[in-house]
Amino acid sequence: MSALKNLFRKKSFHSITQSNHLSRHLGVKDLTALGIAAIIGAGIFSTIGKASASGGPGVILLFLFVALACSFTAFAYAEFASIVPVSGSAYTYSYMVFGELFAWLIGWSLIMEYAIGNVTVALSWSEYFTHLINHQTPFHIPEWLCVDYFSAKAAYFNSPSKQNTEAWLAYAQAPELWGQKIIFDAPALFVNILITLLVYRGIKESRNASNVMVLIKIAVVVLVIMVGAGYVSLDHWKPFLPNGINGLTGSISAVFFAYIGFDAISTTAEECHNPQKDLPRGIFYALFICTVLYILVALVLTGMVSYTELNVGDPLAYVFDRFPELQWLGGIISISAVVAMASVMLVFQIGQPRIWYSMSRDGLLPKAFQKIHPRYKTPSFSTLVTGILVAIPIFLVDITMVTDICSAGTLFAFCLVCAGILKLSRDPHRPKSAFKTPYLNSRFVLPLLLIIGIAFTYFYNPDFLHKCFNKPLDWQGIPMFIFWGIGTCIVLMAMWYEFSVIPTMGLLLCFYMLSELGLKNWLYFSSWLVVGLIIYFSYGYHHSALKKSLSES
Repeated sequence: MSALKNLFRKKSFHSITQSNHLSRHLGVKDLTALGIAAIIGAGIFSTIGKASASGGPGVILLFLFVALACSFTAFAYAEFASIVPVSGSAYTYSYMVFGELFAWLIGWSLIMEYAIGNVTVALSWSEYFTHLINHQTPFHIPEWLCVDYFSAKAAYFNSPSKQNTEAWLAYAQAPELWGQKIIFDAPALFVNILITLLVYRGIKESRNASNVMVLIKIAVVVLVIMVGAGYVSLDHWKPFLPNGINGLTGSISAVFFAYIGFDAISTTAEECHNPQKDLPRGIFYALFICTVLYILVALVLTGMVSYTELNVGDPLAYVFDRFPELQWLGGIISISAVVAMASVMLVFQIGQPRIWYSMSRDGLLPKAFQKIHPRYKTPSFSTLVTGILVAIPIFLVDITMVTDICSAGTLFAFCLVCAGILKLSRDPHRPKSAFKTPYLNSRFVLPLLLIIGIAFTYFYNPDFLHKCFNKPLDWQGIPMFIFWGIGTCIVLMAMWYEFSVIPTMGLLLCFYMLSELGLKNWLYFSSWLVVGLIIYFSYGYHHSALKKSLSES
């Protein structure tokens, strides 16, 4: 029983102190820029096309839905950041509210969001950079330097239909060393090294680079909106939901991935001038600006061409290439996409080392992870390990292998942060904070929303009912079935304990999006958590600083 109790030992609010080793250089504008840098990337230059192809012009409703869910979650992040303005983000918050085991699981999940998510961004950056060099300059990057080894080998031996594609040509033309084909994604590896060195160099330098890149990509996105608006045909917006609600919800993973990273702002708390006030403002400003831009771009794209044409990797460049008089914008869009992807990598690469820094400070990781560079004042060892962790999968995987599982880890963290605020609201000893989530009683609001949700599902998404109640049970419907079961319990608890609507809705909406990722991704994510638990019980549980302090007292 004592061993089980130790798994949920908590850090008190007063025991969490800020580091005196990290340099404070960030204000509201810098935090907002970091948020925009993290959010506007693959979403607006890639996944927005696939989401529009599935959901049609009505995809803007999905952007609003995901933005609403993220906004509810942002309130929870902002309140925690105001209470405990330290590095660690959701990891630190969970440590205080739920205990050490949940904190470890959150920290392990955030590796998916930041480090593994950066693999996706690096591969996307490589695609845009390669396209830019090969089509806009007289130079050419060989195919064997633009793809991972296993994709090239599979295309060459196992996929006859892919003959003469880039992956097939990569294997066919690749040089050999000691009988082994040399194939790797050189641009992705290059940008990862470059970003890692920049983050290693210092937060001030990273801030300056981020601010410049954000200005460039916002200018280009605004230019795209203004120019494209003149070519919008209202006929392309009919029908508004061509594939119904199922087509819309089928894009939820792609749209949510566009918002991944706004929480990375909270990892820089110890490098802010005034984190209690600046962090909440930075989070909300970034979410609002990015949501407006996403919706306007989606309306322009679906208005310029039919939604059926948008299932491409570079929808902005594709759409503007359709109009001869607008082809001059293609090169600008390609350059902006390269800048946008780099800025996303920058923010993610800033976030992950600071999570490890906090975990090491708590004894859950070796002391090397909390090493601060004497000159640059950055978590140097953690930064280098993050760069290596991103570099290795670049040689091994393609982009489709990590997107959904990255979303699963992020949504899991979001759910626990919202649940943490609900639990904290009932703590009479909770410390005061400069920012507090507005209170709205759930007793009457949530039952109404639950009834609306059930009615909406019954009339507009009957396929869900078939998945959950057909005999035999459709295994793919299990995540959604679990959502409705646990979601109903959360609503009943919210009514009984009079929880606040905002964090409760954040928990429910994030849990719903998690259920939409499908059973396969739940299994992948569960396997990832099992690996994390093995590491925790092998090292973290025995070296916990909190365990040592409790035993000494």
